[in-house]
Amino acid sequence: MDIDLNPLFLSFKLAFVTTIILFITSVPLSWWISQTKSKLKPAIEALSAMPIVLPPTVIGFYLLVLFSPNSIVGEFLINNFDIKLIFSFEGLVVASCIYSLPFMVQPLQAGFESLNKNLIETSYVYGKNQLQTMLWVGLGNIKPSILIAVVITFAHTIGEFGVVLMIGGSVPDETKVASVAIYEFVEVLNYDMAHIYSLLMLCISFVVLFLMYLLKSSYKTQGSL
Repeated sequence: MDIDLNPLFLSFKLAFVTTIILFITSVPLSWWISQTKSKLKPAIEALSAMPIVLPPTVIGFYLLVLFSPNSIVGEFLINNFDIKLIFSFEGLVVASCIYSLPFMVQPLQAGFESLNKNLIETSYVYGKNQLQTMLWVGLGNIKPSILIAVVITFAHTIGEFGVVLMIGGSVPDETKVASVAIYEFVEVLNYDMAHIYSLLMLCISFVVLFLMYLLKSSYKTQGSL
């Protein structure tokens, strides 16, 4: 039985790219949320957390409408940058970044909020600006939170289905990720292949989470020494 591993590789590629983009963009956002006293904080927190409660198909539907060639945004991207986000890998990345945003932001925010305030104040006293404080004091002291944010975001992106199906469909070697492939196998009653893909995804998810908890436990042990 020949097994096409391209959907699995595409899932990993999508998860890898999404995790990198979200880490870069979520660090300053999480830092701002954790430190600000702005009245906008609850609204920003609510917006960043919405993908947790919104059905993936809702997010996928509105992204489909937004990036359609018939929409203002879609037409602008195609005409000016030759970028087509519907049924493309780039569109999957955009959708995944939106859908997985809270899984990166919330652990980082919790880590920043747990920091000893004296460390932050001392950094400012020694003339460090907010960027330097965030990078050297903030990120340097929340390694377990960074680990959780990265691993959960990566694992969550691998398992995405609804939003990637809506925005990307099932284009071989372009948008047909593992979760979509499993759905199609079930549709045609090919349960053997569905079992193989599902088992691989199950094992991968367990290994990723096991390593995360193992490293998290190691950090706690080192911290208690």
